[in-house]
Amino acid sequence: MSLSLSQIQAAVPSGGLYDGGWQFSPEPLRLSKSEVRFLTTLGHPLAKFQQASDDLYRRSVQGKAPAWIAALLDAGKPQWLRDWQRDPASRAQQPRVIRPDLILAENGFALTELDSVPGGIGITAWLSEVYSAAGFSVLGGERGMLDGFASVLPENGAILISKESGDYRRELEWLLSKVGGGREILQAEDYRADGRSIYRFFEWFDWESVPAAPELAARALRGELSFTPPPKPHLEEKLWLALFCTPGLRSLWEKELRGSHLERLKEIVPQGWIVDPAPLPPQAALPKLEVNSWQEVGAFSQKQRRLVLKISGFNELAWGSRGVFIGHDLPTSEWTARLNHALDSHDTQPWVMQEFREARVIEHPVFREDGSVQMMKGRVRLCPYYFTNDAGETHLAGCLATFAPVDKKKIHGMKDAVLLPCAVEE
Repeated sequence: MSLSLSQIQAAVPSGGLYDGGWQFSPEPLRLSKSEVRFLTTLGHPLAKFQQASDDLYRRSVQGKAPAWIAALLDAGKPQWLRDWQRDPASRAQQPRVIRPDLILAENGFALTELDSVPGGIGITAWLSEVYSAAGFSVLGGERGMLDGFASVLPENGAILISKESGDYRRELEWLLSKVGGGREILQAEDYRADGRSIYRFFEWFDWESVPAAPELAARALRGELSFTPPPKPHLEEKLWLALFCTPGLRSLWEKELRGSHLERLKEIVPQGWIVDPAPLPPQAALPKLEVNSWQEVGAFSQKQRRLVLKISGFNELAWGSRGVFIGHDLPTSEWTARLNHALDSHDTQPWVMQEFREARVIEHPVFREDGSVQMMKGRVRLCPYYFTNDAGETHLAGCLATFAPVDKKKIHGMKDAVLLPCAVEE
């Protein structure tokens, strides 16, 4: 089995799939059988984590858990969205698509983000089709992504895409050309609710650009239409990965999650912290950082700064890599300035910090421009896509690997990176 560069390029739809492009490989990324088993069974624990997060938020609102949890997650959000996600009728409405960002680390995986409005669905579906046609047995199979998406958007439904998310329009157009069923893409800014099922492909921070958003949320709450991912911006915050690591909440997580799900998450969630300016008692320390203040963290040496600072959500910088800063990759002055900005923004725009997990260096074949093949050293981010069907069953539909050159600290889609599907080692 093999693919040539000309075969792949010939399969690219007219107009392409995404601006900027990426590099190609003659074969998928092969994962070990144990890694594939882990990915195949991860969707259910992640769905339960999202449900537990929603329940913890509700308990905080009701005074049955610390009030600061809901206050933190509501920061900067409009009242109508807060009201919607607090309404008891919305409890059953959970994201139907889950995409974790997993660093392929030296020992297992490291979860850096959990995305409910992910890009790459169409690209992953296209890659799965191209490599399957060449004889490779990719995760999810040739139609896994297509069938998965069809399971969350009924026939004659529409994808609402905003101008801000427009870079993903072409991959979604290709996706719907394959899924069929009368589904279409509509411009979110111009849409007027007409009762059809909706797949939301705009971020909630951009809601003022979408006049129909409050009405869609209200009609979804009344059960008049299917609207996914639901208007629960608190679930789209990176804060949850830090809250999961907060010592004072350990007993709450143990009540909310089954033991096996809790242990699975502990395996992959790096230590995280909420960047909160509130002073600690003099005898206290930030867990594992072993200092008493964020000012001390700002003064860390480059060797100590194996940390990642991230904007949590509800902001135009919260997707992609634009709001992510790697501590040991920055001069001390910039690290300190970034951290001080995060502290100053806490009341309206929370930030989180995570332990930096080193990605494993691997070699993989990559096409040169002339079609010849070279072995490239690089690091990998895996994006498995899980879809939850009407019966509440969560399945792996496909997995996108981003293989970035070894000198890149941030692993994301870029012109130097390779995008490819995944397969199990034989």
